[in-house]
Amino acid sequence: MLIRRRRGWEIPESQATPEHLVANRRSIMKAAGAGTMLLPGAAQAQFWRRGEPADPWARNPAEVPDLPPAMRNTRYAAGRAISPERDAVTFNNFYEFGTDKGIWSAARAMPTRPWTIKVDGMVEKPSEFDVDDLIRRIGVEERVYRLRCVEAWGMTVPWTGFQLSSLLSLVTPLASARYVRFETATIPAVMPGLRQSWYPWPHVEGCTIDEAANELTFMPVGLFGKPLPAQNGGPFRVLFPWKYGFKSGKSIARITLTDQRPKSFWETLQASEYGFWANVNPEVPHPRWSQASERLIGSNERVPTRLYNGYGEFVASLYTNRQNERLWA
Repeated sequence: MLIRRRRGWEIPESQATPEHLVANRRSIMKAAGAGTMLLPGAAQAQFWRRGEPADPWARNPAEVPDLPPAMRNTRYAAGRAISPERDAVTFNNFYEFGTDKGIWSAARAMPTRPWTIKVDGMVEKPSEFDVDDLIRRIGVEERVYRLRCVEAWGMTVPWTGFQLSSLLSLVTPLASARYVRFETATIPAVMPGLRQSWYPWPHVEGCTIDEAANELTFMPVGLFGKPLPAQNGGPFRVLFPWKYGFKSGKSIARITLTDQRPKSFWETLQASEYGFWANVNPEVPHPRWSQASERLIGSNERVPTRLYNGYGEFVASLYTNRQNERLWA
């Protein structure tokens, strides 16, 4: 006989605060392998701001240099207004620093220089790169991308960086490589979330080699023309704008090419809700909420969700022979 014990954070739906009155929030479930439950986004970012340091951009310019000038690439027009800068840098998901949206002040404790990225696995020339050397070697451009969270909120921001394919060309992938695995840094001294032992640290994400080669797949090192802050995944992250945001790993320390499909952080926690592909689709709901629309951080406006987050012309062909797989989270 199945006996269900109600946990402390569970309430009947009839008692739930209406979505338009509450801030986006997360609840943690520690039980039977530790599943984590996300709640759909509803909030404006200012609900999560803390009255600690006034400047979420604060950095030591002697340690973190300014970015070189970056031209905006207009091929990837976002089609909507850019989100308020302060909202973008103070409304963040980064479980290594905490499970609410206001982790920006805690994340500032993470040193982002020096920072190296190891690229290894099925490559001809495994290497370790300094992030600033990569910026000088590859060069950077600015792209305005829409970001769509699985929690049903979105924002639009200008990222500075370079294509993942440019980085991979420096190590020459082997023909047998089929997947790319991204591993987030683990720095226990400044990441209090690592003490939550029920999470499958380190944070791992992955994609196929053809997704990695796609022109949209971007490696941001900056935001709003400034070095990428830690709370947004600085100094170096990956971005798949056609996928739900949890696929875009932050503060990456290692990239490994492999012939085995990586099992990601969220897929390990709750595979029934967070799959490997996680492409945006308004017609496929999350098991606990609709994905038909999203709430824009800053304006709080509700807008329709777009298939592949509006980037189908660039990526739909990647999935023409994969319709038998679970392409949507």
